[in-house]
Amino acid sequence: MDLALLRTFVTVHRAGSFTRAAALLGLSQPAVTSQIRTLERQLGRPLFLRQARGVTPTTIGDELAHRAAPHLDALVEIAETGLDEENGVRTLHLAGPPEFTSARALPALTPLISQGLAVRAAFPATTEEILDGLAAGHHDLAIATTRPRGGLFGSTPLCDEEHVLVAAPRWAARLAPDVLLRKDAVVLEQLPVVEVHESLPFVSRYWAAVFETKPAAAATVVAPDLRAVLESAAAGAGLAVLPRYLCEDALEQGRLVALLDPPVPPLRTYFLVVRTGTLALPHLARAHEWLLRASGAW
Repeated sequence: MDLALLRTFVTVHRAGSFTRAAALLGLSQPAVTSQIRTLERQLGRPLFLRQARGVTPTTIGDELAHRAAPHLDALVEIAETGLDEENGVRTLHLAGPPEFTSARALPALTPLISQGLAVRAAFPATTEEILDGLAAGHHDLAIATTRPRGGLFGSTPLCDEEHVLVAAPRWAARLAPDVLLRKDAVVLEQLPVVEVHESLPFVSRYWAAVFETKPAAAATVVAPDLRAVLESAAAGAGLAVLPRYLCEDALEQGRLVALLDPPVPPLRTYFLVVRTGTLALPHLARAHEWLLRASGAW
């Protein structure tokens, strides 16, 4: 049996789509379709059921993937290990949100540099773009704020991020203490809002979790980087919702004030995501393990 056909089959099985598998393999969709049909003819059994969106493996398809995938992954590992020995340095292509990746992930990976790891970071604008880049092979390891579905990816919870409603002291001074104790969303919505997007993703998530409603206000300042949001809020531009790890120093310095302290603060979970089977690569497995170990202190 042709190994190239098996490789295409396993990629389609993991991707759940001829189109996505073609992108991963660097082939055209007709070429992928032709290879799968050739393999099905050789086996005399259908391997996939064609659906309106993607494909679903048959029982035979699942059995073949279960038996073939580990061996194909082992061959990739052998090839990559050989490259390790020749070049001495392996490069990890990491993608994730710019603030979290900069403040947490990149510093945590620094000790691996002395062990022969080079790192190239990318900051796609959205989680969807991060996962699309991972699927297409542009990244080796991704940090995402949603757990991806399907067999193409493997994901592991990394850590939870607490969100804090903050503003500069001069804005906090205008709010009576009893208002803050009541968690009065109407009063808070009289303050300007600083956000990363017009859709108010952080404020909306906070309002839904704490006030069980949607924010009525529009953003006064929009900056697509949480570090810019922090500095704008600290300068007095308005209230903002920020991850605690990012604004903790500003809170301790008194540049920002936490407007509320809810019993159950809103959280967001980060996930480490890889393409299925790639953790067999030593440099990727080391980075994955290192980040999970470091996240215990976050």
